[in-house]
Amino acid sequence: MDPITDMLTRITNAQAVGHERVEVPFSNVRLQILQLLKSAGYVGDVERRKRKAKKSEIEYLDVALRYADGAGAISGLRIISRPSRHIYIKAAEIRPVRSGYGMAIVSTSKGIMTSQEAKKTGLGGEVMFEIW
Repeated sequence: MDPITDMLTRITNAQAVGHERVEVPFSNVRLQILQLLKSAGYVGDVERRKRKAKKSEIEYLDVALRYADGAGAISGLRIISRPSRHIYIKAAEIRPVRSGYGMAIVSTSKGIMTSQEAKKTGLGGEVMFEIW
């Protein structure tokens, strides 16, 4: 399974059943994406932690979930690029997600950023997913 899709599925499933926190395996890409989601208000604090396994330490990200009036902050998401199908977009083709109420995460040559930031800087790239 795609690691980004797995992370997003873990977050939405934990939010659907009302958990306060969720653990996600660590990677730098996941950390960057979660920091973007945190700045947009979709998740709370993101902490990098370690725990002991049998003979080694495992790094993971501890993500605090956000709720508004009992409902999760994430009301929906759509995976655009998958490992079998990568979707690329030019900066001029970037459109608002859900009339500006959502955002897309784009992997550009300057790093992972939101669709609004990519459009401002004039960069296109691979559209990973949309969230609202």
